[in-house]
Amino acid sequence: MSNRVARFWMTMGTRFLPFADAATTELPLGRLLRLSLFQVSIGMAFVLLNFTLNRVMIVEIGVPATLVAALVALPLLFAPARALIGYKSDNHVSVLGWRRVPYIWFGTLMQFGGLAIMPFALLLMTGRGAAGGMWVGVIGASIAFLLVGAGMATAQTAGLALATDLSPVEKRPRVVALLYVMLLIGMFVFSLIFGKILSTAFDPYRLVGVIQGTAVVTMVLNIVALWKQEPRAAGGTRHVDSIAFTDQWRALTRDRRTRRLLIALALGAAGFSMQDILLEPYGGHVLGLNIGETTALSALWSAGMIAGFAYAARALDRRADAHRLAGIGVVIGIAAFATVVLSAPLASVPLLCLGATGIGIGGGLFTVCTLIAAMAHVSADKSGLALGAWGAVQATAGGFAILVSGALRDGFEAIAMTGRLGPGLVDPASGYSFVWHIEIALLFATLVAIGPLARRTTENGSRPLPLINERLA
Repeated sequence: MSNRVARFWMTMGTRFLPFADAATTELPLGRLLRLSLFQVSIGMAFVLLNFTLNRVMIVEIGVPATLVAALVALPLLFAPARALIGYKSDNHVSVLGWRRVPYIWFGTLMQFGGLAIMPFALLLMTGRGAAGGMWVGVIGASIAFLLVGAGMATAQTAGLALATDLSPVEKRPRVVALLYVMLLIGMFVFSLIFGKILSTAFDPYRLVGVIQGTAVVTMVLNIVALWKQEPRAAGGTRHVDSIAFTDQWRALTRDRRTRRLLIALALGAAGFSMQDILLEPYGGHVLGLNIGETTALSALWSAGMIAGFAYAARALDRRADAHRLAGIGVVIGIAAFATVVLSAPLASVPLLCLGATGIGIGGGLFTVCTLIAAMAHVSADKSGLALGAWGAVQATAGGFAILVSGALRDGFEAIAMTGRLGPGLVDPASGYSFVWHIEIALLFATLVAIGPLARRTTENGSRPLPLINERLA
């Protein structure tokens, strides 16, 4: 009976899970899905930080959106180090014989530590502590957010590199894409869970329980994911590459098309990320939704991302050009943000839900297709560098966009509410709408950047790219 059940779920996964055909004899689907649990934990932490906590701090606690944006962007200060983390894990020297496991483990510890500090900092920010506790809470929250971000960046970069180590060369882009699907599934599931738990009136102590539970679940999931995954090298690991990181980075970015891809990635990541800390407060401030209802918006966004990944999987199987698919995702994102803009004057919750789903679909297409394009630029033994470079550009651009979005929303709303821009803009939605229009402009700029990459220059719609080893030679 157990064998029949296992075969049933393996068949269902292969048929309906995007990129499930990445499984091979060397890395069967069961083992791959177990390894992907570290992505589920990262998705859980991402939802907590970028969706649930930002709404609570802005609407319930009354923290200015600028300060919230700074806190949420703090984890992404570590993002530029992703490329270096990938390079270091490629060449890690360990007497235990592991290259990736130490980075994943210490990344997990940093995530756990940040989540352990966070609830006490948030309690102080509610003003329930002694005089001056607000600023002590801000400092504690800054440290907590920074620790969680550093842990997420370290564990994710090394974990993705480990997955590529365990899979055959021809399957590596699809393995990484499948792991990102699991990230989105984790975001979707925990968006629903957090929304259900926090659906009643705001209770700071219930929020503390959610954060502490997230810390425990993170540790459990990552331990299960790591168990007996990376084989130990007899006699320990040694340096496998004598080429310095700076030389490899210059070789990676020397190609004109590679640079254009990274520029398009930065613009697109910024365009899709500015809404991260504002979409849920927008639902609360403008349309009067409660915490559970606004958290459901992140579930719709995650479901849209999964749908975008699923469409990308089908299209790429038919040899579609990844750059063209990324451009389609950008167009969908532009239409989705326009829908969100219209939801305020029409006071329409369904339009907001439709817009949130569309943002997810467009972002999913753009994310997975730029990832697969980036993986095509390097040889198999440089997967850590490629994944780190892609993650560094995406996270840095997204973090800067999140930081700026809060300040722009606060600043424009302050001006609009004084009436200096006319009586028609004296509305709580004005500051948010200003940010939505900036995101639309950034996505149009992304189309301009990625357009030349989508030109068909070969029979299958993609131009052969020189690998990093060839450029170094």
